[in-house]
Amino acid sequence: MTKKRCVYLRVKRIQDTVLSALALVILSPLLLLIALAVVIDDPQGGPIFSQIRCGQGGELFRLYKFRTMCVGAEQRLSELLPYNEMTGPAFKIQNDPRITRLGRFLRSTGLDELPQLVNILKGDMSVVGPRPPLLREVEAYTPYQRQRLTVTPGLTCFWQVSPRRNSLSFDDWVELDLRYIREQSWLLDWRLTFRTVRAVLRREGL
Repeated sequence: MTKKRCVYLRVKRIQDTVLSALALVILSPLLLLIALAVVIDDPQGGPIFSQIRCGQGGELFRLYKFRTMCVGAEQRLSELLPYNEMTGPAFKIQNDPRITRLGRFLRSTGLDELPQLVNILKGDMSVVGPRPPLLREVEAYTPYQRQRLTVTPGLTCFWQVSPRRNSLSFDDWVELDLRYIREQSWLLDWRLTFRTVRAVLRREGL
């Protein structure tokens, strides 16, 4: 690893720690309000959903999100797999019947991802980087696709700010992640961060 890259990674970690800590403090009223809204919308479950994901090098960690699906949603996955609209090992359908009313709004704005600020503070994730996949997805990866795991996963990356991202194939998604890995820099990280804020304000997660 070059000295320049070592400095970049150290500074990136410092930035991640400072930004996530500040965001958690500043956004704490919003986080509490969303948590309350999730419980009111669907009182059968708690406000936070956690799931085991794969980080850098395939290391497992627990990812946090605001719950956007009904209780028992993971157990219903097998019956929905035939309707998967995403190529490759990832799963995604546009009108997922497991998503709650409030969950659709949270997903369209990206607000459901805010609890991952805790993951960033802990060092499991970075602000910018490829999204952390599920273990079952990684088990189906080709050696080429496993290159996504060579860096710390992030809250946002090229795919998250791409217009009509849900129409992209999994191979396109992988190529965008590998592009980020090749082009990593402070300038790119800040560009993607600001583009993500713009995408959230425009509700481009629909």
